Amino acid sequence: MSSVIVTHIERADSDDVQALSAFGVATVHEAMGRRGLMNPYLRPIYDDAKVCGTAVTVSCHPGDNLMIHAAMEVCRPGDVLVVTVTSASTDGMFGELLGVSARAQGAQGLIIDAGVRDTVELTEMRFPVWAKAISAKGTVKATAGSVNIPVVCAGCIVNPGDVIVGDRDGVVVVPKAEAAQVAQAAQARTDKEANVRNRLAQGELGLDIYGLREKLKALNVNYVSN
Repeated sequence: MSSVIVTHIERADSDDVQALSAFGVATVHEAMGRRGLMNPYLRPIYDDAKVCGTAVTVSCHPGDNLMIHAAMEVCRPGDVLVVTVTSASTDGMFGELLGVSARAQGAQGLIIDAGVRDTVELTEMRFPVWAKAISAKGTVKATAGSVNIPVVCAGCIVNPGDVIVGDRDGVVVVPKAEAAQVAQAAQARTDKEANVRNRLAQGELGLDIYGLREKLKALNVNYVSN
């Protein structure tokens, strides 16, 4: 396949992205029927990092960040860079200078199935990054890849314009066609959890709220007194 840079993509509706930004990764993942969660080895470089935006996808050769530089030209405000590599790599493919460039183009954050460096500076900038590794090992700019094509990042298919939600719990991908539906389901789940939280705080047990006593009985769990 030849290398391409797709300059114009269809992004998820901005109102739907805004609605999804109110929810955490765990809530969105559950609202999607437990789909879309990237592999948990992706970790934020600082604990309270959060992001919700539309994906600009980047496919790179390992140890080569040429296409990340190319992606800067097509970023729009609200985008999240989603970078994958054609084979496993932990090299530090993104650092402070790319963070400055990304922010100048309106990008909100980075998801990368490889390594990053300059994490102190990126943290000071409050530029949220989820990465497979932290490594000072540098990269070259020599091999063509592609921008804004469907990619697999940390075990998930990501299409350009999909919604990316990230926080301390991980990263979840919401297909752009499902964004409105998932936002509604996430709100319904949040409302339901508020009620459960109140009942738990009043001393009720999850065994009773969730009807788990019957489950224990069906599994032949017996209560005994010693």
